[in-house]
Amino acid sequence: MTDTIPVIDLTPLFEGGEAGRKAVAEKIGEACRGIGFFYLSGHGVPAKLRADVFAMAQTFFESPDELKMKSAYSADTGNRGYVPMKGESLDPTKAPDLKEGYNIGLDLAPDDPEIVNKAPLRALNLWPDLPGFKELMLEYYNAMWALGRTLHTAFATELGLPVDYFNDKLDRPLATLRLLHYPEIPVDIEEGQLGAGEHTDYGCVTLLATDDAGGLEVRTRNGDWLAAPYIPDTFVCNIGDCLMRWTNDLYVSTPHRVVNLSGRERYSVPFFLDPDPDAIVECLPGCSSEDNPAKYPPIRGDEYLLSRLNPTYEKSGLSGAGG
Repeated sequence: MTDTIPVIDLTPLFEGGEAGRKAVAEKIGEACRGIGFFYLSGHGVPAKLRADVFAMAQTFFESPDELKMKSAYSADTGNRGYVPMKGESLDPTKAPDLKEGYNIGLDLAPDDPEIVNKAPLRALNLWPDLPGFKELMLEYYNAMWALGRTLHTAFATELGLPVDYFNDKLDRPLATLRLLHYPEIPVDIEEGQLGAGEHTDYGCVTLLATDDAGGLEVRTRNGDWLAAPYIPDTFVCNIGDCLMRWTNDLYVSTPHRVVNLSGRERYSVPFFLDPDPDAIVECLPGCSSEDNPAKYPPIRGDEYLLSRLNPTYEKSGLSGAGG
C-alpha cells in the first residue's frame, strides 16, 4: 500500500470511451482502497472560474463583521451561511478550529416543496451584499456538482455497478460549497489548536481547491502525517464517510487536518458532495460477502449527515443545523 497521493487525469472520463473510463476507474479505485486521497487533473473546470472564486472569497472575509454576520450560520439556516472564527470544532476533543467559513447549499426556489415544508438541511441560501457573489458561487457550485457526478461514474465502474448507478442519488444532493479562511497562527494559540482539527469528511467525496500556502496533512495507514502539497490546476479529492459506508469500508475515509505554518493567511474552497436526502445509504451490491457481511444498517442521506454535523458545532452552540 502506497503512502503517496497519486495524480489522476480525468480526461478519458470526459472523452466517453469505455476503455478510458475503465482505466481511470482502476486508478481511482486503487487510491480509494489505499490512502483515500488523490489529485484530479484534466477536470475541465476553468482556471479563471477558480481564480474568481478565490478573489471573491478574500473580498468577503476581508469585509466588516457587520456584513458577514448578516448571513450568519445558525441552527435554523440549514447548514448555510457564515461561520465565524473558532465556530467549528472538527476534532471535538480539541480547541475550536482557527478558521472562518461560508456555506452554500443547493439553491432552491422559495416555493420548492422542501423549502415550504422545512425539510431537514434544506433552506434558502444566505447571500452577502457583495455584487456578483451569488452568481459566481452558483456557477462554481454547479461546475463542482457536475464534476462530482462524473467522478461517481468512475466509482460505479470500479465497483462493478452500472455506470449511471449514482445518478438518481445525486440529482438533488445535500452538497455544500464552503469558502474557508485561515489566519496566520496567533501568538496566543491554545494547546492542540489547529486550522482544522483532525477529522474525516462526512459525505461521499470532497473536491478541494487550495491556494499555494499548503497546510493540508493526510494521515497514512501507519499513523504518520503526510503533507498534501499544492499542485497547480488540480483538485485534491478524498473519500468521505458516507461513501465508505456505502462500500462497506472497501473505500477508505482518511483522517486529515490543516496546519497553517505558511506565515500568512490561507484560503481554500472545498465542495462536499453528499447524497440526496432520501437516498438510502446501504451496502452496495457486490460490496459484501459471507466472509464480509454488511457492517452498517441502512440510513437516509439526510439522517446520516445530521448525525455528523451536530457534534461539529456543539461547542459553539450551532448544533441542530437541520433547521
